[in-house]
Amino acid sequence: MMTGARFINVGGIRTRYFEKGSGETLVFFHGSHFGTTDACDSAIDWELNFDRLARWFRVIAVDKLGQGHTDNPKSDDDYTMAAVVQHAYRFLVAMSLKNAHVIGHSRGGYLVARLTLEHPELIGSCIIVDSGTLSPGTSKTESILANAPKPRLSRKSQRWVAEHYSYSGKHITDSWLDGAVEIANLPKYQEAVRKMEEQGLKRRRFLPQLALEKKETLNWITQGRLKTPTLLVWGYNDPTAALKRGQFLFGLIADSAPIAEMHVINQAGHFCYREQPETFNQVIRAFVEKCSTVR
Repeated sequence: MMTGARFINVGGIRTRYFEKGSGETLVFFHGSHFGTTDACDSAIDWELNFDRLARWFRVIAVDKLGQGHTDNPKSDDDYTMAAVVQHAYRFLVAMSLKNAHVIGHSRGGYLVARLTLEHPELIGSCIIVDSGTLSPGTSKTESILANAPKPRLSRKSQRWVAEHYSYSGKHITDSWLDGAVEIANLPKYQEAVRKMEEQGLKRRRFLPQLALEKKETLNWITQGRLKTPTLLVWGYNDPTAALKRGQFLFGLIADSAPIAEMHVINQAGHFCYREQPETFNQVIRAFVEKCSTVR
């Protein structure tokens, strides 16, 4: 269970984060996006990694724009991944962070890649975890979630979603579900659901713009613009972002990044960092320490 939440004003957005430890700075960005009816991701996603990694590093886990206890976008025009990336950049600036090792899962993996490409001067290394959003190809998410129980975002439904994204459901803790259900019941989260689903912002703005920005991001990587040390971590058994997609993405990155590694974790699905936390933590520690010595 993560405790000691803090808040900071980021461009008028009240932003929740957790911080612990000292040393090289790790900044964790969770997955998903605002207003989804699948599950309520937040900084709490990293509860099985946070304390352990804080033994060696300064660890920060932040609620992305419109998720967790961070404010929603201020205007409908900002219900985009571009706004999420901009908020993350402003968070790093507000926290006076430089040479940060940014770690992102799923949609958060896209975020840290884009953040690194746009602002390499702030980034010490880029760590991408099971990101179907960034990797070439299409996700199997819609087919997997087609039979999710209703009402969506209930405790039962969110547990079901997590189980079907995973190799094993053993990592699904009560504290994680408690946090997800609490967020689902927040008025601001319900407002985001209405905007994204009922008012159609997801269909009309969020997804079309993300598709264009993903194509641009992959083009930048192919052109060799990603020069920052980069690590991919993938669950071998990820049902939503197949391993072959991660391997293809690694090939694009490895062509130009001076330090590029990929680590595949067996018996782990989409939440490899929760399903095999000790292995994940060891991989992160080794890579960050390596990058710190060659900087």
